[in-house]
Amino acid sequence: MAHHKPTLPHKTCPVCQRPFAWRKKWEKCWDEVKYCSERCRRSRDTGAPHA
Repeated sequence: MAHHKPTLPHKTCPVCQRPFAWRKKWEKCWDEVKYCSERCRRSRDTGAPHA
């Protein structure tokens, strides 16, 4: 029998414009999460997408 993940909440990263899903490590701070990765968080000030 296949294991199916429940539907998880998604957000769009303001730096790379890619969607990203909720992760267990963000369980207590999901409302504050804005960026999909540390790389996007660091490049937010430059405004230059890394993709």
